[in-house]
Amino acid sequence: MTRLFHAIALAGSTALLAAPVAAQDRLSVVATTGMIADTARAIGGDLVELRALMGPGVDPHAFRQTRSDIVTMARADLVLWNGLFLEAQMEDFLLELGENSHVVAVAESLPQDRLLAHEDYEGRFDPHVWMDPTLWSEVSLTIRDALIEAHPEGADTFTANTDAFLSQLEELESYSRDVLSSVPESARVLLTAHDAFGYFGAAYGFEVVGIQGLSTASEAGLNRISDMVDMLVTREIGAVFVETSVSDRNIRALIEGAAAQGHIVAIGGELFSDAMGEPGSYEGTYIGMIDHNATTIARALGGTAPARGLNGMLAE
Repeated sequence: MTRLFHAIALAGSTALLAAPVAAQDRLSVVATTGMIADTARAIGGDLVELRALMGPGVDPHAFRQTRSDIVTMARADLVLWNGLFLEAQMEDFLLELGENSHVVAVAESLPQDRLLAHEDYEGRFDPHVWMDPTLWSEVSLTIRDALIEAHPEGADTFTANTDAFLSQLEELESYSRDVLSSVPESARVLLTAHDAFGYFGAAYGFEVVGIQGLSTASEAGLNRISDMVDMLVTREIGAVFVETSVSDRNIRALIEGAAAQGHIVAIGGELFSDAMGEPGSYEGTYIGMIDHNATTIARALGGTAPARGLNGMLAE
């Protein structure tokens, strides 16, 4: 018995993998992250029944599947995950599940020349591709194709919904570019808890500095903190950002270190990095997540952006 089937047995499941779509009213889809789930929901519409494994504030780098998660994924018609080692603790399980079921690593469809390498992770790429709406447009096409393959009868609906979603992404990207270009060039430094904003920086011309590496599992040593405090003071950086899914301990240490040298640094706001906002909120959608980030960063670093963002829906 493989580890996968052994795990299902431990969970008390007697279900077969991937029940036929024809036997169900809607396509059963499980997504690992909220960003993937929201996109699949926008594309799938009423034809999909969707569950996201990771909710608000959950760190995908450290997330481990529970027994009930294993059963849910094993029973699903389609499992969508990011890949690129984002779901590091789940990767072996998801690869094994893919041998017997319809499982797609959506970010791994991007060509390698569009991905960012990282000196700390030889042979691997930055997985945070959703930070660039243009890249996420391409990922959305992969999600569309996965849905069509799992449920060909829904192809027309999935295609039409994708076209509508891509139009929203184009508007989001245009808005983000406009408000972020209003930030003075000397202030375009984005310092956050971990290195999740590389694609954002590449897309909008910001220098991105993460206290931790690509994964939140990496540790920020005392020397790293000290060097970054010196950078804040020397370059007169006035704002840093916390993340909803990462402890703010290191950010607080930076602020205190800079204050000890006579330089005041403010928290520019809380950004969504590896997880979205609360379900049912605007920030709990992909569009709202990126709108919030772009608006918050622009306003905190001296740019101009409407307080309630692109669609006037950001929380006050």
